[in-house]
Amino acid sequence: MIYRKLFSVGIILFLSWTSLGFAEDYTLQYFLSKASNKEYEPSKKEKTELLTRMNEMLEKTQQVHKNLVQAILGGEITMEYQEGKFWMAKLEEDRGSIETGIQQLKLLIEKPNHLAGSIKLYKSLRDLSVNFNAYNNMPLLSAYVGDLAPEIELWADPVFYKLYLLSLAASRDRDVGKELPKIEKKPAPKK
Repeated sequence: MIYRKLFSVGIILFLSWTSLGFAEDYTLQYFLSKASNKEYEPSKKEKTELLTRMNEMLEKTQQVHKNLVQAILGGEITMEYQEGKFWMAKLEEDRGSIETGIQQLKLLIEKPNHLAGSIKLYKSLRDLSVNFNAYNNMPLLSAYVGDLAPEIELWADPVFYKLYLLSLAASRDRDVGKELPKIEKKPAPKK
């Protein structure tokens, strides 16, 4: 009887320890906690996981965008012509931002140190964030957007900007500093 209890306790402890060892979950909260640390430098694995999570977020954004367009064009959301035309123009801008973001993510997955690609991705995320927050402020559109607007904003600014873009720019600065030859100033000749 005692052996059974010890054995079951041992199994429970073993399973809990192994689950903790493999459960390094790279969620938004994980990256937000790392972004709040000013001296933190993400590892290569964390940068890869960050890009993977951002890709998932962009796919979710693409689906919400598709649902919004279908709802407006299908008549589920009724609004005046001018208002509908305005929101459709915003949605068309978003389509371009989503496509640019997905292209830049693919580029960054292949070449993680591509600074121009990361800047374009950041701009796309910021544009999407602004427009999705505007949709969230419209009662007719907010039901379709939900919590995605603040999520895009959090992925763009504190997470991607601080953990990926700034660390990439800082590493570029260090590399440029190493490559430049040091020029010594010669003293001006005295007359």
